[in-house]
Amino acid sequence: MNALENTKSLLAELIGFPTVSSDSNLDMIKHLADRLSDCGAEVEIWHDETGTKANLFATLGPNRDGGIVLSGHSDVVPVTDQDWSSEPFRMEERDDKWFGRGTCDMKGFIAAAVAMAPKYAQLDLQRPVHFAFTYDEEIGCFGARALAETLREKGINPAVAIIGEPTSMRIIEGHKGCYEYTTHFTGLEGHGSGPDRGVNAVEYAVRYVSKLLELKADLQGRAPANSRFEPPWTTINTGALVGGVAHNVIPGKARVEWEMRPVQMSDADYVKDELHRFCAHNLIPAMQASHPDAGIEIEVIGEVDGLEPMDDNEARDLVMELTGANGADVVPFGTEAGIFQGLGMSVVVCGPGSINQAHKPDEYVSVDQMAQCLEMLGRLSAKLV
Repeated sequence: MNALENTKSLLAELIGFPTVSSDSNLDMIKHLADRLSDCGAEVEIWHDETGTKANLFATLGPNRDGGIVLSGHSDVVPVTDQDWSSEPFRMEERDDKWFGRGTCDMKGFIAAAVAMAPKYAQLDLQRPVHFAFTYDEEIGCFGARALAETLREKGINPAVAIIGEPTSMRIIEGHKGCYEYTTHFTGLEGHGSGPDRGVNAVEYAVRYVSKLLELKADLQGRAPANSRFEPPWTTINTGALVGGVAHNVIPGKARVEWEMRPVQMSDADYVKDELHRFCAHNLIPAMQASHPDAGIEIEVIGEVDGLEPMDDNEARDLVMELTGANGADVVPFGTEAGIFQGLGMSVVVCGPGSINQAHKPDEYVSVDQMAQCLEMLGRLSAKLV
């Protein structure tokens, strides 16, 4: 069986594991662990605190620093209320495309990497190649953050990471961060006829959103002069404002769900500092003047650092050589790449399939894209010996 057919077979198996982020990924992780163990890899599985999710980290080659990581996330987004032409968790081939949930985002890359493992195992490896497969990327990159902490604790220090998110095999050397929050407002309920005898949580939430809009406008003026992102500045999006129970009841609870996507860490610090001051000096004193137990709490849903473009980037230069590309781009969507960069690795994002297909019904990856990915991974062999 050639590499493409082997990859197709493995990808079909992976699509059959419905690893929606709300469910366990353990069956898929065990399946991958068995495949990697069979070709001689040293495999470790690190569970989360619930025991229902796990990261896989496997190594072929010498136990030394400076290895190359091939990384992907095991979880997929739900298919609920999506109109699919075929069964989402059974891969189907049509028109030289492989359809199924996760085909491009991002089990296609995982299948290609694991399909190449037996070939790597036959080499006299002078540089280790690592396989890192994580959980819960889609809901906050929780698995990658746990993996990074484990690698620090164990003193494992790879030098290069290739994150196989769907980029149509373009080399991506930078992306914005993604910081998600839910801000909770606790007021005091009462009858709508006496608004001064309550604390209207929704009204304070509205004032908070107004501050977000003010900061959103400010950030446009803070865009770095050389920013390559589109748009070039840090963005803020208010996703939801929820609160209240009836027309004539002073709402005692409200929440605002919002995110920002920083192009630079200083912007994230600026937004958080400004919101802290606004709440501490304006909103909370006004709320507690009427009810001492009123208050505001910010819940951090996820803070995923961006991938910062670097002048000196071994990963970018390596993948440019492997693919024949003559440049690298930046993208607005987030990945786990910044977490690996935070460990001191040089990092790029490059994988088969288009982000335009991700999260949609009839998600697919083209056979041509998978062939290009396998060609890149095949050429990597020469860099490992």
